[in-house]
Amino acid sequence: MPVEIERKFLVTSDEWRKPEPGQRYLQGYLCKGEVTVRVRCGAARGFLTIKGGGTGGVRPEFNYEIPLDEAEEMLKLCGRPLIEKVRHEVLHAGNVWQVDEFAGENAGLVLAEVELRHPDEAVMLPEWVGAEVTSDERYRNSRLADAPQGSRLSRQPPEQGPAWNEQAGCAAASMRTSEDIARTMTRSTEQDEAGGAPAPGQWQDAQKEDSTP
Repeated sequence: MPVEIERKFLVTSDEWRKPEPGQRYLQGYLCKGEVTVRVRCGAARGFLTIKGGGTGGVRPEFNYEIPLDEAEEMLKLCGRPLIEKVRHEVLHAGNVWQVDEFAGENAGLVLAEVELRHPDEAVMLPEWVGAEVTSDERYRNSRLADAPQGSRLSRQPPEQGPAWNEQAGCAAASMRTSEDIARTMTRSTEQDEAGGAPAPGQWQDAQKEDSTP
């Protein structure tokens, strides 16, 4: 069974940043709860991902590439807001870290993830990461769609918040209108066409296709 094993951290500085642009993603959730169903568009490709429940950063994960036009239509069925982010890959001490700069309602939030081969694998942490939030439900992407975390919490250690009561089942997801999707996609297209060297947080498509959806 495919399994995702990862650790997640808040990013505390820009020391990770490199001149190459990252990969822009737009994603939403058809179903949120113990099991999530995610739709993602990026690098002119569409993906449908199902993740099961788990503990300690270990979850079953099933990922499928789907036609881009179908993924875009599925995004119209996802709850609002959609998750907008730029993903950068950074090599540190033999591990590839994925640094996500969020935009939209999560603007200012920067998270770093590292995927592991097994749960007990030792990892040398880079200096630019801070508090670990692997088990903090607030920083799951599906949770960020319901309760965005912006600049206020992006670089500070997490405080204990109230327990999150997940709403399992697709019927609980609010509908996102076609007009909202069109505005988001139009904004992203205009930023891509602008080109130029990326400033921090600027949306840019990667020059190569992303292989880690």
